[in-house]
Amino acid sequence: MNLSTRVMLNRLTQQCVYKRIVTFSTKTAEHAIENQEEQKKEAPPTTPTPPVNRKPIIPANYRFVYPEFLPDPKVEWRNLVREKLERLDMLDRRKQIDLPEFYVGSVLAVTSSDPHAAGKTSRFVGICINRDRCGLRARFILRNVIDHQGMEVVYELYDPTIQKIEVLRLEKRLDDSLLYLRDALPEYSTFDENMEAEPLEEGAPVPVNDIKVVLRPRPWLERWERQNLRGVANIDEYLKDKHRLSAAKMQKPWEKYDMMKDYRSSIPEEEQTEIFAEVHTELHTLELQRKRNKRKRTFIKPKQLA
Repeated sequence: MNLSTRVMLNRLTQQCVYKRIVTFSTKTAEHAIENQEEQKKEAPPTTPTPPVNRKPIIPANYRFVYPEFLPDPKVEWRNLVREKLERLDMLDRRKQIDLPEFYVGSVLAVTSSDPHAAGKTSRFVGICINRDRCGLRARFILRNVIDHQGMEVVYELYDPTIQKIEVLRLEKRLDDSLLYLRDALPEYSTFDENMEAEPLEEGAPVPVNDIKVVLRPRPWLERWERQNLRGVANIDEYLKDKHRLSAAKMQKPWEKYDMMKDYRSSIPEEEQTEIFAEVHTELHTLELQRKRNKRKRTFIKPKQLA
């Protein structure tokens, strides 16, 4: 094969070669994008739903069961940081000891450590005649007549020396303070030291004892006729005209219409809700634990099985 034939063959092969050209069609993708845009235009715009913050349901009786969690209403004594730290300390103390629900008029038995007692502990039974103060300084007074002698003990609710608080009789009285029992007959303040607890059904309302005490003749420790007491029966028997006139002069019937005084002497409801929302989870957990322990104590294992 000579040179000329080779050149001719090369030219023929170049002309007969099949060139493969790969092309990618974009018509389908563009059509899909147009359909998506049309669907977006037809569908109504959806607004993003904000996350739902569930607020705890706070029982309405918390301000009566736990009054010490509410701060002092006086503005000059308020300190938000101190109040928050005190609430944390109060919750920690309640995890260590069971502080039950009680009111003025309930009969309690308090066991506290006493280095001078025989067993290093002392137990006092009495009726709660007063509750005052707030925070870690909350306190209550118990009164009992022992050997014909009236005795009162002041306890701080969050005192670390208190080992146990038992509610022997859960009830309320007609007045918020029973300090007038100091001038009443001793039978209204006498309770047995070995008194057993009177159980109350779970979920039942706290009963109100509408008993009216009888005061001894004057002189009294305070002028009870000026305090509009509902739990005293014979307060008018020992009053003279001058006592009634002085009591009438001291009356301030317009104060019950003074909204500003009521606002300054109480914590607003919005702030109460905020405070109890902060401690509701811990208090609810402690209440459930108390109920479980109560059920365990009420169950008595039989000595002999059938």
